[in-house]
Amino acid sequence: MSNGLALATVTQALALLIESNLGPEMDIAVKVETRKPPAEPPAEPTINVFLYQVAPNASMRHTDLPTRASDGKLLKRPAAPLDLHYLISAYGEEAELVGQRLIGCVIRTLHEIPVLPQELIELAAERPYLAGSDLAASAQRVRFTPTVMDIDETSKLWGMLHQTPYTLSVAYQASLVLIEGREKPVPAKPVEERTVRVLPFGAPGAPVPPGSTPPVEEAAAAHEPVEDGAEAAAPDAPDAPKKRAASQSPAGKSAPSKGAAPRSSQSRAGTSKAAASRSTASRPTAKRAAPAPRTEKDSGAGANADSKES
Repeated sequence: MSNGLALATVTQALALLIESNLGPEMDIAVKVETRKPPAEPPAEPTINVFLYQVAPNASMRHTDLPTRASDGKLLKRPAAPLDLHYLISAYGEEAELVGQRLIGCVIRTLHEIPVLPQELIELAAERPYLAGSDLAASAQRVRFTPTVMDIDETSKLWGMLHQTPYTLSVAYQASLVLIEGREKPVPAKPVEERTVRVLPFGAPGAPVPPGSTPPVEEAAAAHEPVEDGAEAAAPDAPDAPKKRAASQSPAGKSAPSKGAAPRSSQSRAGTSKAAASRSTASRPTAKRAAPAPRTEKDSGAGANADSKES
């Protein structure tokens, strides 16, 4: 990024680039001027570098984010991305095709060196009228690409130059040039306190490793009853919630076998048997009295009774 002298610095550096690369094809003195084509063609060989249009760069104009905070403080310098459009024309003796030879040298130079060298930018900034230019310190380099113009567009371009006769010329686009504002942004405050938390996996608020079940679902699975005939799902299996939902649904319960009492009836029968056994064990056992010895009188009476019955 650079200041407002960037446009003039690029123009002057482009003129120096063309002037220093005319040989060995051109063995005559050639003037390179940074102005619009003259109304009267010059007598000596001349190349004119004319900046005829400055346009916003279409691919970078949306990257200029808001540069101020809510309280109005400047966060970063605003930057204007620009494309520069040049018309390079050549003059010379038509009998010796000087103009065509000059245009050929220009095309060869910009095709061979499409990026503006930094040393030429520094050399251009040494001009008194370009003192203070900081284009050489910019990280963004300027690249030249040829502009394709048909007969209609060329006619319109030269028609803007009032009373200027047409001469052989080429058009180039220089991009990207970023022009910054002058106000310095407020530096950000340094970090005053750093807070670092280290939590093991499974602790509340700790991140859950990929592919595992959260601790809340594991605790719910541990306290959830398992129905008869249902398989206990592993707590870290991915389909554990589905198996538990299937076991809790009426369709997923296992039907009791034929002839088998329900689980609640069996438990009640077992409980009553256990209580009865406990009460029998705690009751004292009564001893049976021994029969009294029979006398002769009792045996005789018994014999009489037997004879009467018979």
